[in-house]
Amino acid sequence: MAFSIGLLGLGTVGTGTAKILLDPSGRHPLLQEIKIKRVGVRSLTKPRQVQLPQEVLTTDLEAIVTDPEIEIVVELLGGLEPARSLILQAIAFGKHVVTANKAVIARYGDEIFTAANKAGVYVLLEAAVGGGIPVIEPLKQSLGANRIQSVMGIVNGTTNYILTQMTQKGADFQAVLTAAQKLGYAEADPTADVDGLDAADKIAILASLAFGGRVKREDVYTEGIRGVSAVDINYADKLGFVIKLLAIAQKTQSNNSLQLRVHPTLLTKTHPLASINGVDNAILIAGEPLGQVMFFGPGAGAGPTASAVVADIMNIVGVLISCGKTATLDPLLSCSPQDYCDITPMDELVTRFYVRFLCRDVPGVMGHLGTSFGNYHVSLASVVQIGFQEELAEIVVVTHNVKEGDFRQALAEIGNLKAIATIPSVLRVL
Repeated sequence: MAFSIGLLGLGTVGTGTAKILLDPSGRHPLLQEIKIKRVGVRSLTKPRQVQLPQEVLTTDLEAIVTDPEIEIVVELLGGLEPARSLILQAIAFGKHVVTANKAVIARYGDEIFTAANKAGVYVLLEAAVGGGIPVIEPLKQSLGANRIQSVMGIVNGTTNYILTQMTQKGADFQAVLTAAQKLGYAEADPTADVDGLDAADKIAILASLAFGGRVKREDVYTEGIRGVSAVDINYADKLGFVIKLLAIAQKTQSNNSLQLRVHPTLLTKTHPLASINGVDNAILIAGEPLGQVMFFGPGAGAGPTASAVVADIMNIVGVLISCGKTATLDPLLSCSPQDYCDITPMDELVTRFYVRFLCRDVPGVMGHLGTSFGNYHVSLASVVQIGFQEELAEIVVVTHNVKEGDFRQALAEIGNLKAIATIPSVLRVL
């Protein structure tokens, strides 16, 4: 029983996907039941890294999603449009969908999954988060018996590579970014990566699956790594920390609302995520009764991402073979309608902070800092005067747990002190 699929896009991931499907030898026997019927491309004359019959290629993407012989549409175009419209059109024509498009799912998942449930088709997205790391399916199935307490991780390889290089070489952000672009680890326009937007898309998806509620992408607090300097990485090292860009979804115990945030974070060197370096990704999940489990591996690239795409195709084909094409959707694979999660305002977040001050060399600076912090119930774990930058004293403070709103008020008051020249860095500590 052969199943026909249509690929939308033959870029890096599309090419990797086609290579797997065209070479099933030694892989799962289910792959022999899958046939590539059409592939949508921008140009019919562009050289390809995979051999496909010319008649399989087409620039008419709509012809693929409306083809009555195609049962599964695999969307690998990226971007918001035409990907969103083509996914919805495929669903309207009764096609199952596999996608690696985290941006579309993070922003339009509500619309897409509502349409899919109404049409009785699957939309699977393992490749949208973590590349080749299996995390979507485990959250839906293997961890389904747990009460999930938190999902946090390093989910963007570009920023992890940049921070790793800054840590190992003592270089500043811009120099490492330029080198990463030359090596192909960073895009010519790195905004989505270095400003945390890509990670925010991914944690919105993970949070929705982990906590059984829909998430609005705009509710994810997002802060990138442009402000992280080699100076801060060096000080963090001396204090026993490393700096990583973390994506965090966590239950607030007091009211059961959800913290959703992406930001650079100081981690103790013994933390499970502290040793994840280079372009690798890792996702740490805590639940009851499981405890902690971490998924680690390559978070991008043709091979890893295509591996996840093909796994989703196989899941759908396996269900269609065993249950029939008109069977009720498997609740462990489909996404059921949900209410929106209540989101914890950032001012209510309780966390620790690292702050670096540049102070004028006048008497009483430490006292002024202590008084202002005390006015807003900010307790200090450590205060270290490191040295001088030109004629300014450099002071690094690490707080105990504090409500973010109180901390921000204290920082505003300190910023107005005559003794304080600038506050170059404010980072959260886990």
